Amino acid sequence: MTKLSISGRRLGRQAAAAGAAALFVSFFLLWSCETMGETISLGAQAANALGVIDAESAESISRSGQAISRAAEEITPEQEYYIGRAVGANLLSRYQVWQGDAALTKYLNQICTVIVINSPRPEIYNGYHVGILDSMEINAFATPGGHIFVTRGLLACADSEDTLAAVIAHEIGHIQLQHSIKAIKNNRIMNAIMTTASSAARTLGNEELRELADVMDESVNEIITTLIDKGYSQEQEFEADTAAMSLLAAAGYDPAGLISMLRQLETNQRSQSGGLVKTHPSPERRIESAQGTVAKFKVPDTRSYRTARYGQISG
Repeated sequence: MTKLSISGRRLGRQAAAAGAAALFVSFFLLWSCETMGETISLGAQAANALGVIDAESAESISRSGQAISRAAEEITPEQEYYIGRAVGANLLSRYQVWQGDAALTKYLNQICTVIVINSPRPEIYNGYHVGILDSMEINAFATPGGHIFVTRGLLACADSEDTLAAVIAHEIGHIQLQHSIKAIKNNRIMNAIMTTASSAARTLGNEELRELADVMDESVNEIITTLIDKGYSQEQEFEADTAAMSLLAAAGYDPAGLISMLRQLETNQRSQSGGLVKTHPSPERRIESAQGTVAKFKVPDTRSYRTARYGQISG
């Protein structure tokens, strides 16, 4: 009878712990991450005070709550810039900056300036900067801090200032839509969820999950390096294309310059297996998507004013 009573109490405790764990998981559906993190910590303390869980489990769950709160913190413009610097440094360990044509670099930065001053986010912590990478790979990158890198191979595909502007506008789109930062936040949130899940499992006595570390200490630089290798999601690439057309129109460029550039890529990428081929949707799909949007932008045709300027810099 005593053994049965003890077993009953133990099962009752495990059931209560399971209920507490389920309650903690349900918080993901009901509250913002900041509130959820605080509530998880408070709930763990209360459960410990009531004897539902032991002090070790309560501490584990509280750490999860802190992880959730950290995951929800906003990244400041300064942090965004320094994250971008770390990404840029990593990138420049793979590519060399091309300094063979200072006038072309200046020209690209002037195009960038025209686009950003007419954009929804003209000012960031240390401004926008364009550099040329000494590679014939067809590729371009943007860091969250405003650093834009375009390869010589991609520049060779352009046939007008508007197509050059389209390349830069697409990268500015990634920056202003904060695609890199959102990826970091998503990773941080998922890691926080993993931490919480492991804590709940420990509450239920699953010793195997004790080996899970606090994944919230993962390096942001490593996360961004992964993004460079794998690329953004296809949805984000389409979003950046739409943003690029809007940015081009606001700056007086022809939004259809993006479609012209994509057609050039369609021809030139056929012999490549890396670069944009690896990380972006196909030019055909991007053209199809862009054609459904470009008609929304009504911009006077002023390309003739830019023809001579482009001819001078590219000649």
